[in-house]
Amino acid sequence: MDLNGVTSVITPGPADALPDWQAGDAWLAGGTWLFSQPQPQLGRLIDLAGLGWPTHAVSDSGLTLSATGTIAELDRLDLPPAWVASPLVGQCCRALLGSFKIWNTATVGGNLCMALPAGPIIALTAALDGVCTIRMRGGGERHLAVPDFVLGPERTALQPGELLRSVALPVAALCRRTAFRRISLSPNGRSGALLIGTRDGAGAFVLTVTAATRRPVRIAFDAVPDAQALRERILAAIRDPDWYDDVHGTPDWRRHVSLFLAEDIRQELTR
Repeated sequence: MDLNGVTSVITPGPADALPDWQAGDAWLAGGTWLFSQPQPQLGRLIDLAGLGWPTHAVSDSGLTLSATGTIAELDRLDLPPAWVASPLVGQCCRALLGSFKIWNTATVGGNLCMALPAGPIIALTAALDGVCTIRMRGGGERHLAVPDFVLGPERTALQPGELLRSVALPVAALCRRTAFRRISLSPNGRSGALLIGTRDGAGAFVLTVTAATRRPVRIAFDAVPDAQALRERILAAIRDPDWYDDVHGTPDWRRHVSLFLAEDIRQELTR
């Protein structure tokens, strides 16, 4: 899509050279959504590609993902063997059913900032206790957990001029067992429900529900619950208006399949 209302594209070098934010600006990362439809409100794009942020950093504290790293780069990461949650990275990447062009262009930060219910990077980072680092307008940083960052379909906690810098996944989360379940209305359709369960060494169990809901929902237990307790907690945590409704699934169907997949996850992580 030609954005014929855009009159300038700025490519800053170092991050401290980012221009002052003004009305009509937009950050440009992969641009897979930005160029997919008209954007008549935009007059200037600020291209983040030239900032040179490393795609990721592995440390004793965990994994930090740059907002400008692509889905393809994320899928190729070689992570420490002790991080038993590592297969979840590839599973979530493959939940983004795009062409190789999309995979090599779409970014981690873009998937989070679009805040679409089916965003698989939202599911990945929410399930693994991801914390967003946000560069504030005028300098400084603030930090938000992913479920607090994503507020609803195409709504985030970003204020005008703020920029998502990275997402940090703590080592404790990366060392948990995981179980991944996804369903859609067609074999190559957008996720209708994407659920992830995790269990740590002490037995604590967390279920993360995405795609079926308007925003990510995390439900935590001290131990793996029985089937009835899990069902009751899901229905208490996700009220009727919270189930998402679009062409990829009705709320009743999303609730039904989420309860089914959650029980499947519970059984797997009980073993």
